Amino acid sequence: MAIEDKNISFRMYILAAVIFIMAILITVKLTNIQWVHGDHYRQLAKERTVRDFVIPANKGNVYSADGSLLATSIPNYKVRFDALAPKAEDFKQYVKPLADSLSAMFGKPSGHYYNELRKARANKNRYYLVARNLSYTEYMRVKSFPLFRLGAYKGGIITEQRTIREHPIGRIAERTIGYERVDHKGENLTVGIEGAFSKYLNGKDGRRMMQKIAKKQWKPIGDNNEVEPVDGYDVVSTIDVYIQDIAHHALLKQLEYYEADHGCVVVMETKTGYVKAISNLGRQKDGSYAETVNYAVWESHEPGSTFKLAGLVALLEDKKVDTSQVYDSKGGDITYFGRHVRDSKKGGYGKISLARGFEVSSNTVLVQAVYENYKDNPQEFVDHLNDFGLNKRLGISLKGEGRPMIPQPGDASWSKLALPWMAFGYNVSMTPLQTLTFYNAIANDGEMVKPLFVQEIKEWDRTIKKFDKEVINPKICSQATIKKVKAVLENVVKKGTGSKLYSKDFSMAGKTGTAQMNYGGGKGEGMFYSSSFAGYFPADNPQYSCIVIIHKPSTSKGYYGADVSGPVFKRIAQKIFTDVPSTNQVKKLESKIAKQEQLYAQYYAREQKSKETNSNVVPNIVGMSGMDAVALLGNMGFKVQVIGVGKVKKQSLTPGTAFKKQQTITLELS
Repeated sequence: MAIEDKNISFRMYILAAVIFIMAILITVKLTNIQWVHGDHYRQLAKERTVRDFVIPANKGNVYSADGSLLATSIPNYKVRFDALAPKAEDFKQYVKPLADSLSAMFGKPSGHYYNELRKARANKNRYYLVARNLSYTEYMRVKSFPLFRLGAYKGGIITEQRTIREHPIGRIAERTIGYERVDHKGENLTVGIEGAFSKYLNGKDGRRMMQKIAKKQWKPIGDNNEVEPVDGYDVVSTIDVYIQDIAHHALLKQLEYYEADHGCVVVMETKTGYVKAISNLGRQKDGSYAETVNYAVWESHEPGSTFKLAGLVALLEDKKVDTSQVYDSKGGDITYFGRHVRDSKKGGYGKISLARGFEVSSNTVLVQAVYENYKDNPQEFVDHLNDFGLNKRLGISLKGEGRPMIPQPGDASWSKLALPWMAFGYNVSMTPLQTLTFYNAIANDGEMVKPLFVQEIKEWDRTIKKFDKEVINPKICSQATIKKVKAVLENVVKKGTGSKLYSKDFSMAGKTGTAQMNYGGGKGEGMFYSSSFAGYFPADNPQYSCIVIIHKPSTSKGYYGADVSGPVFKRIAQKIFTDVPSTNQVKKLESKIAKQEQLYAQYYAREQKSKETNSNVVPNIVGMSGMDAVALLGNMGFKVQVIGVGKVKKQSLTPGTAFKKQQTITLELS
């Protein structure tokens, strides 16, 4: 018995010791939590009940030079339904009227929505998708529907909002306007104007402390934000919507006819370097054309005959020859180091002057002139090309500019064929924009200016920063040389390879180019052509320079620069010349201002009345700017098709009639 009592006492001592040790450990832990890790746990508790929320800044808009909207941010809504949130009696009472309302707005039968909503309730679906890609006005309308108007807790409506970037003029100049987004690897992609000027457009996000009051429900702690968001600035581009529209459609027409792989066109203001239009179109798998790559900025390739201008300027500047010097084209076929240089005309051109050789784009004449005068000192020729700036990038604001390549004597890229091949645009590489910049310098009396895509950063009416003309080289050559090459470039159009483009109504100057590509037969692809035309207009007082390059046209339809790319150049020049009002018309235009203002006043009065009566009817937009009309109708849920440019003179749907979401409306612009 004594032994048993002793065992019991021993167990109690052990139990007491264990309890005592546990008490000590608990005390140590509490002390550790309170004093050692106290700050960490207090911060953790605070984060679960109080959170610092980001308040996104409003991104700035991108405008054209004439004030048209090129890129803007708009709210986009997705509506879902928590089928378990409404009470049974509310769901039973309002499910049929809700189905009717959804049917009237989105076009599907009422029975479809009725069955779907009941199925969501039966399946206890708390996240049923009702509609997506809604504009603000559409969202507000859905929010007012039966049952949904009871709110999130009683009606079960769940709203998800995000901001999307829209281009009101569609996909025209899409690659140059650009974007900023995160790719599948989580890397930030910055393209075009949007990417290059993101530091101005994006603004600065704000912050606000919020306290958790329920599941996924937060309320502000105070009345003021910790950090107020700062909206982004607006960017005013150099793009002219009217010229852009002409250039885009002129290029598209030629690409479609010649079934070409891709092409680009750039129109630049001669004095300032402002890029007024730029279009880059590539053939898609379905045969259509779209902007996917900025070929004008990125694609560096052998320019072909348009490069002959650089050789001619060098020869004249060094006084090696004059434009009147006669050369024998030697039957249109001469040989250098076992390689042939041939003219496009079989049999050549006989004996002709250097000027005439340039006008008809004789390879044999230009190669002879360059090789004979620089073969003993090719560095002298290359130094001119370097002085013209053809060996380095322009340093434009847009990212992704291609690297030019001018072989230098002594480099690995130099060979005995380098000099003669450079004379007619091979064994060198340049982007279309770099070639255009050189031609623009000739048009601008020797002053080379950097191409600019943005002219101003603005905050409302206040100018934050201006981008004025930036001179790369104040004088690439003498005025005497400029005068001679201008005359030759004008004759190319009057009586040379570009004679098909000549018009007595307006003057143009430029150079055709037809380059053989992949003539080495690499990567399993056969030889194809790149057709180009570079120049300026008017010839006597240049206002604009322009380059057009079309790659891989169907050889069965044609491949010479004058036939493939030249018509695009002419169309642009023709439309600008014929559609710009003369001085005598200015007063007539001014007299229309009051009438236009009256049209806008009438339009907004009609719209206000329409909103007061029925927001689900076709608006009357005759007289409204095409860009504004597209934005308005797109926001209302229309699919908009546009014919022409300017203001709306006719619309396909009758004003005041009811319409359905995604219904197509065609606008005819003046």
